[in-house]
Amino acid sequence: MNKNLCIIPARGGSKRIPRKNIKSFMGKPIIAYSIEAALKSGLFEEVMVSTDDAEIAEIAEKYGAKIPFLRSKKNADDFSTTVDVLLEVVEEYEALGKKYNNICCIYPTAPFVTDIKLSEAFEKLSREKLDAVFPIIPFGYPIQRSYKIENNSLQFFFPEFEKSRSQDLEKAYHDAGQFYFANTAKLLVNKSIISNSTGGIIINEMEAQDIDTLEDWNLAEVKFKLMKKEIDQK
Repeated sequence: MNKNLCIIPARGGSKRIPRKNIKSFMGKPIIAYSIEAALKSGLFEEVMVSTDDAEIAEIAEKYGAKIPFLRSKKNADDFSTTVDVLLEVVEEYEALGKKYNNICCIYPTAPFVTDIKLSEAFEKLSREKLDAVFPIIPFGYPIQRSYKIENNSLQFFFPEFEKSRSQDLEKAYHDAGQFYFANTAKLLVNKSIISNSTGGIIINEMEAQDIDTLEDWNLAEVKFKLMKKEIDQK
């Protein structure tokens, strides 16, 4: 039987949007959406929050997450990567005698994550025996025709595609920045989400929003309202 662990990494320090991980989003702390989606999915033996912050821990527990231990200082600074945090959590659980076949990292500022998307990703991970799966979004315009500014002048990144038609260029995608479902054993070996056996589930731009600035936050709320209105009308 597959045992799955959900890890929500939420450190206390946030420079661009202070206290971002627990800032109110449409009436409740934004981290609550990630916790609730994970719990609703029924996929996980445990839903935990990795944090170094007492207030975040208290709010996370209020919404049903576990805080079996606090994050180390080493992995609570601006230079720690998501994978660093995941590996630390896995090691801590193993020290407690708990092992999981798969882990799912859900970011705390991902209010568009749903139980349905989590289930879709887990099904793909299991069915295709992949190392990891995460949501991806198509770029709105072909990256082969992107520009850079060089010597105060616009230059093509890829001049060879200057005369290519947009519809003839290969589709490109970017990480939606919501969650990563991964095989634990493979993650421990690869030390990376990306490998030669990583898959994606395609979502559209209305189903995600990277939140790094207050402008991003406001746009996320607009998208969320539109999404909720669409659901209510069905």
